[in-house]
Amino acid sequence: MGIIVQKFGGTSVADPQKIHNVANAVIREKNNGNDVVVVVSAMGHTTDYLIKLAKDVTLNPDSREMDMLLSTGEQVSIALLAMAIQAHGYKAISMNGQQVGIITENVHSKARIVDIKTEKLNKHLKDGNIIVVAGFQGVTTDGEITTLGRGGSDTSAVAIAAALKADRCDIYTDVEGVYATDPRIVPNVKKVDTISYEEMLELARVGANVLHPRSVETAKQFSVPLRVRSSFKLDNLGTLIIGVENMEIYKPVAGVAADTSQVRILLSNLPDIPGTAAKVFGALAKNNISVDMIIQSLANNGTNSIAFTVDEDDLAGAIDILELVRNEVNAGEILIDKDIAKVSIVGAGMVDRPGIAADMFRSLADHGINIKMISTSEIKISCLVEKDNAKPAIKALCEEFDLETAEIAVVKGDLPNV
Repeated sequence: MGIIVQKFGGTSVADPQKIHNVANAVIREKNNGNDVVVVVSAMGHTTDYLIKLAKDVTLNPDSREMDMLLSTGEQVSIALLAMAIQAHGYKAISMNGQQVGIITENVHSKARIVDIKTEKLNKHLKDGNIIVVAGFQGVTTDGEITTLGRGGSDTSAVAIAAALKADRCDIYTDVEGVYATDPRIVPNVKKVDTISYEEMLELARVGANVLHPRSVETAKQFSVPLRVRSSFKLDNLGTLIIGVENMEIYKPVAGVAADTSQVRILLSNLPDIPGTAAKVFGALAKNNISVDMIIQSLANNGTNSIAFTVDEDDLAGAIDILELVRNEVNAGEILIDKDIAKVSIVGAGMVDRPGIAADMFRSLADHGINIKMISTSEIKISCLVEKDNAKPAIKALCEEFDLETAEIAVVKGDLPNV
């Protein structure tokens, strides 16, 4: 008998009938002879509703109180799912993050898990219970409730699987796995059977909305096998995510991703002296604002400009911080460009294969797509393009690297019709 951790998203528990469907999926795994821990998100659009409710009360809600409010959504779904499992004649118990002992850092709205206490989990499993855990939340060492940010239930599930040394973590969604591409962009797409942690992590970071990046990072760190599966087609094994050392790499590029949820910020006329960039990005980091692509250019008058991208949800906070830094270092204007999309190619097979970047840039140029910024890693190349060029760029790169019906291309955000 092993331990299987299952995670179900909000659409999977959106109403009583779907909650019973989830209960059947959980019981099915229990009947396979496994101990089961289930991590559940809030029902349907509950989190969006709670956010709107807060904004109706105040336009600038306190982050601590937001965590108190948002953490209630998962408590509703775990109690209902536990009831549904019990109604089928099985033992079940629901637990919120604090009851489990999911310990996080002392940061509200974007906390990271630092430890998971397994004593209570193991006791309830030993007693024959199916455990239903509230995802997305935890507690600090001094008892403050925290949330993990959007998609944090994925991270909760993988972290619990790692702590319990589970055999596998299954992430159930409303799709059947990781697909070759968005069918709105490239028709006749295929589901990918296997992908590496490394590739999935890069895809998640550059735009894939299949899994939360931190969940893949945690799975890679602790070697937790992941499956992305459908809540509605339980016989479909979905996509397995494992270490690259367990895979055979046939192509240099495994996938294409587009992210339209970023904004480019340019801070002009910064003094060209040591420590200026550190002040800018240090201030952003101190306020938990992540920066993605960065370019610094040197001007002739002893100043330079720094351009970088942030998630659009962080834009307002970033501007407030940059205004303070701008005054401190006597910089110039702050310019915003929202008409951008980050298009990336990802593949573990890129390592030690020259010419991939040149092929990407040539393909985009051949289709009349101008590149605004470039960033690279060992298995990823990202280009910033105009938002209207996101779809044409995906099509061009899928054709260039022969991915139309073979590997992975994923999209986050709404793409304009072109």
